[in-house]
Amino acid sequence: MKVLYFLVSILALTSVSFAYDPSPLQDFCVAIKDPKDGVFINGKFCKDPALVKAEDFFKHIEPANPVNALGSQVTPIFVDQLFGLNTLGISLARIDFAPKGLNPPHIHPRGTEILTVLEGTLYVGFVTSNQDKNRLFTKILNKGDVFVFPIGLIHFQLNVGYGNAVAIAGLSSQNPGVITIANALFKSDPLISDEVLTKAFQVDKSIVDYLQGQTWYDNN
Repeated sequence: MKVLYFLVSILALTSVSFAYDPSPLQDFCVAIKDPKDGVFINGKFCKDPALVKAEDFFKHIEPANPVNALGSQVTPIFVDQLFGLNTLGISLARIDFAPKGLNPPHIHPRGTEILTVLEGTLYVGFVTSNQDKNRLFTKILNKGDVFVFPIGLIHFQLNVGYGNAVAIAGLSSQNPGVITIANALFKSDPLISDEVLTKAFQVDKSIVDYLQGQTWYDNN
């Protein structure tokens, strides 16, 4: 009987060890009953290995022009831009900053970010979750410095120097996703109800209407 209990325990543990959901690579993937109606999978379909070329793993990045309302421009190299990244679990982005330029508060729902400064001086930071009392971690980064932004946490980068700045961000997903906080709250389609936003921010409706009427720039 003890042997039977032992075998049952082992089987239970084995079942648990394989009972997990892989990390999603898009915002959602709704199940369907008929496969012929399927239009997307968790990732990309794979190219025939016999047809793969070096170009599938290559991408040249030009410096971006950060002349816009934010003073920054992000050039993503995710799986949509470089197909060779498919299934590899990594990607990167180049961020160009004008003087005083900002990469505004945003999150990557599917990836941790590690950022290194190639040129200039950046003030960077992230905010922890509610359970951790929304603590703010910040640092001034100079050329050669590296900083990590944990997955799913709000973070930002501000050029505090007097010249241009450049940074490279590595991300732990081929499609980490980007949600810019201001855009998501005040530029959603359709717009979030005034009643929700006025109560959430404890402000008058006129302020919410003003914010929703602004042009929210997307630097990605």
